[in-house]
Amino acid sequence: MIKTCIIGASGYTGAELAALVHGHTQFELAALYVSSNSADAGKSLGDIHPQFFNLITLPLQPIDENNLSVLSDSFDLIFLATPHEASHKWMKELCGKKAIIMDLSGAFRIKDKVKFADYYGFEHHADKLLAQAVYGLADWHQEQISDANLVAVPGCYPTASLTALKPLQKNALIDSTHLPIINAVSGVSGAGRKASLNSSFTEVSLHAYGVLGHRHQPEIADYLGTEVIFTPHLGNFKRGILATITIKTADKVTEQQIAEAYQQAYQDNPIIRLRNTWPKIDDVVGTPYCDLFWKLDNKTGYLVVTSAIDNLLKGAASQALQCANLRFGFDSHMGLVN
Repeated sequence: MIKTCIIGASGYTGAELAALVHGHTQFELAALYVSSNSADAGKSLGDIHPQFFNLITLPLQPIDENNLSVLSDSFDLIFLATPHEASHKWMKELCGKKAIIMDLSGAFRIKDKVKFADYYGFEHHADKLLAQAVYGLADWHQEQISDANLVAVPGCYPTASLTALKPLQKNALIDSTHLPIINAVSGVSGAGRKASLNSSFTEVSLHAYGVLGHRHQPEIADYLGTEVIFTPHLGNFKRGILATITIKTADKVTEQQIAEAYQQAYQDNPIIRLRNTWPKIDDVVGTPYCDLFWKLDNKTGYLVVTSAIDNLLKGAASQALQCANLRFGFDSHMGLVN
């Protein structure tokens, strides 16, 4: 068994990770950690997330920041479901030891340090680790992930967007003179578990935020290989992401070419479902799937693609488990789909 711990286990993503690891036949959920000043320290996961009551009884232990190196030598695999600043601060002590690190924060996704500082609001000081980190887009970077000691698990919006766009980009079906336009809506769980007036369910209606400045924009652009116009929205539902993407296709692109691009990319992938109707968020909530559907306007050459995921699972925890599966030599969907 692969001895595993989760740091940041009391949050929505950390709890989903705990459940996935707990149910995996090859990973042993050995410990759960929270920040040293967390009010959740000493409680069990089921006290915080009642759906796991009496299922996962491990205590939420306060992390000892002065003992991270020893901690990393005690486990085979560590998931970090922590704020960006914490992952950045702790990574030098955690990396280079026994444990493989799966980081779900944004601290090691963007390689350009100037761009990182612009979008994340603090300077990056871990150059070697930033260069070493592999982007964990599990359905596209399998080979790189299988050899990585530090995996930067993608953000939820980039996962939905890149899954839809990369087959088109790979087959040169996108008109390079027109930027893809991504409009995506997330449930309030994407803002995390910490109480905030802006994400309070009774305060949320439907609105755009982070317009022309959201930190997931450069992440999408970097791993697509072209700039995009990305507008995130906050919706008044708990979880899930629906991304509707408008693309100007290259000259004379046909429906058959588009269908073949998606089939070649995903026909053997049980995580990506190519739908025959427009997906809804309710179709994917509570699942590890990404559902895709598209329609081409032959008159104008514009293509609309919809991508639906659960932001806490495919957008975070279940993709992190896909990466762990790949790194330890298992099928990427092991423990996620039959």
